Amino acid sequence: MSGIIGRTMANRRISDLNKFLVGSRVFASRTYSSAVKEMTVRDALNSALDEEMSADPKVFVMGEEVGEYQGAYKITKGLLTKYGPQRVIDTPITEAGFTGIGVGAAYHGLRPVIEFMTFNFSMQAIDHIINSAAKSNYMSAGQISVPIVFRGPNGAAAGVGAQHSQCYAAWYGACPGLKVLAPYSSEDARGLLKAAIRDPDPVVFLENELLYGESFPISAEALDSSFSLPIGKAKIEREGKDVTITAFSKMVGYALKAAEILAKEGISAEVINLRSIRPLDRPAINASVRKTNRLVTVEEGFPQHGVGAEICASVVEESFEYLDAPVERITGADVPMPYAANLERLAVPQIEDIVRAVKRVCYRSSK
Repeated sequence: MSGIIGRTMANRRISDLNKFLVGSRVFASRTYSSAVKEMTVRDALNSALDEEMSADPKVFVMGEEVGEYQGAYKITKGLLTKYGPQRVIDTPITEAGFTGIGVGAAYHGLRPVIEFMTFNFSMQAIDHIINSAAKSNYMSAGQISVPIVFRGPNGAAAGVGAQHSQCYAAWYGACPGLKVLAPYSSEDARGLLKAAIRDPDPVVFLENELLYGESFPISAEALDSSFSLPIGKAKIEREGKDVTITAFSKMVGYALKAAEILAKEGISAEVINLRSIRPLDRPAINASVRKTNRLVTVEEGFPQHGVGAEICASVVEESFEYLDAPVERITGADVPMPYAANLERLAVPQIEDIVRAVKRVCYRSSK
């Protein structure tokens, strides 16, 4: 009973935090040409779900509060009214239960989209994700496809403590049979979610709560219902010649802001938005490092066995002779996430951390 009460209180705190973030507009302001259409990440995800459900009757959504409440973060807003309770299914608080049902439905040719209120709760269902979804195609010699998407907010939010702040990119990125995506912008969110839903394999789709309300410019091409982005391909968000910075999800924005600061000091940074954690776009990363001769990786997750560590290994194996400086990894602190706001800030990467790391690899600073 105490576990259920604790989960309910956590859910309420997350929902209340989301309302506060949306209402207070705490996101960094952006200025773009009025000729460019903008869309929030929340609306990008919602429109992608809507269009894919409209295009394919086998697609359905299942999770806690996805229907009547329209999603804890309003990603599924309007879908229950449009598609009905057979395709937008509210579940009890039982991740193991509804994830198992979703995997079974995928075995039979349906295309479930399973929403976790936070990916921290996916730990309750990790047996179904890893053993039932990821391995079945291999263990059945290709006879069973598992076209399922597991999606929801991942990583640190604000003030939700150690049990609700973990980044699962490296966790799921280590598992053969899964594809793992982590969008940054609205175009990423729309194009990658569409690709994930259409994919024949299980996809872990890692969103970021603090990005939901942020607006990004979006092209006319990306607004087309047929639009999707290729899984396994990174995007160069900013070209540069002095250092390569790799990042994913919210950290892409931090890397871009750091690059702006560095440009004022004469350092030209190339920023790569990974988009896909598994498969990882190793050719794009190595091509960039062979051009810039320096590498800084950025992620919110723990340092040991992280995404940055895998990128470092790839570069050392394939492009070691091109490096002019040791690789720098910027990660979250190797501690459970503190609850206190001042300690929480110290536990996750900041823009100034990226700036300092780039200066070190460029031999501009010893700090």
